[in-house]
Amino acid sequence: MCNEYTQQQICFMSRIQQLWAQHVYWTRFFIISTAANLDDLGPVTNRLLQNPKDFAQLLAPVFGTKAAGQFQELFTQHLLIASDLVNAAKNKEKEKADCARKKWYQNADEIASFLSSINRCWSQSKWKNMLYSHLAMTEKEALLRLQGNYAADIKVFGDIENEALKMANDMFCGIINCC
Repeated sequence: MCNEYTQQQICFMSRIQQLWAQHVYWTRFFIISTAANLDDLGPVTNRLLQNPKDFAQLLAPVFGTKAAGQFQELFTQHLLIASDLVNAAKNKEKEKADCARKKWYQNADEIASFLSSINRCWSQSKWKNMLYSHLAMTEKEALLRLQGNYAADIKVFGDIENEALKMANDMFCGIINCC
């Protein structure tokens, strides 16, 4: 990972880890609420959509308001497309699911490209690989949940959680080493 840190850097790293963890937790809550038709879907969705705003707020002092806003928009699209995919899968609408999946991966390409454009220490190919893995595991998590295979769903989520922390650490190290 990175070298020794100041107290301020440790706080920054902790916040990045927290935001990535919140991203996967609130995505999971969205999947569960959608699969089970829970009454909390609206508030869960609203909280999930707060995550890109929180990322933008954290990134703005480092990369500027414009870049942070672009990340917020791309990350919001990531979540909205995921919602379309989960709902299409739930409703067994294969064509809609295929279309949403294609858009989701295109969005991941855009996020990876954007991140590498604002920080030379962030590899576009590494971010693309991490995001593609994230998408594949999240879709698998949703499908397992929709099928009622809860033990497998929970196992996949453990992998998602671990990967989110790797993405957080890569994001942090890129900021510390290049900014």
